[in-house]
Amino acid sequence: MAGRGYTIFDTAIGRYGIAWGEAGVAGVQLPEIREIETRKRLFQLYPDAREMRAPEEIEIAIEGIAAILRGGNADLTGVALDISGIPAFNQRVYQAVRGIPRGETRTYDEVARGLRASGAVYSVAQALGRNPFMIIVPCHRVLEAGHYADRISPNGGSVSKRRLLSIEGAQPTASTTLFDVLLPVARPRPQA
Repeated sequence: MAGRGYTIFDTAIGRYGIAWGEAGVAGVQLPEIREIETRKRLFQLYPDAREMRAPEEIEIAIEGIAAILRGGNADLTGVALDISGIPAFNQRVYQAVRGIPRGETRTYDEVARGLRASGAVYSVAQALGRNPFMIIVPCHRVLEAGHYADRISPNGGSVSKRRLLSIEGAQPTASTTLFDVLLPVARPRPQA
C-alpha cells in the first residue's frame, strides 16, 4: 500500500467508509444519514487520504464488514490495523475486544478485568468511545453494566449499537425508560 487512501462502499445498512495507510486500516466510518456526511467525516479524520481503489488487504476487510452487516459471519481478527498514535492502553482494549465472538457481549467492567485493570472501567469506556476501527474492533459488543446498549460512538454515524447487535443475533437488555424508573415508586392509582 502506498500512501493513505480511502474508499466508500455499500453494506446492508448504508454506505461505509474505510481509510488505510502503510500499516493497515486507519479507520472505519459507519454510515451517516447521507453519504456526503460520511465523506466529510472521513476527510476531517484523514485529510491526507485520497479516494482510490482499495488494495487487496483492504478489500478483504471490506468484504468481511459487508458480510457481517448482512448477518453473516466473517473473521476480521487478521485485518492489520494502523495503530500509530493510539495510546498503549487503548491498543490493549482493542485487542481484547477483537476476541469477543459474534453474538456475544461483555460489559466495560468485564473487559477491564480481562485486562487485569479492574479499576479502569471508565478508561475502557473512553478507549472504546474513541475506537476508529468500528466493526473490525467490535466495540458494539461491549455494553454498560446491566448490558444496556444505548451509547453510540462518535464514529458510529447514524447506526446504533442495538442495531449492530440485532444483526449479529445478540440480545442486549432493553433500555431503562423513565416509565420503568418511576413505576416502582409511584403510588397505586385508586380503583374506580
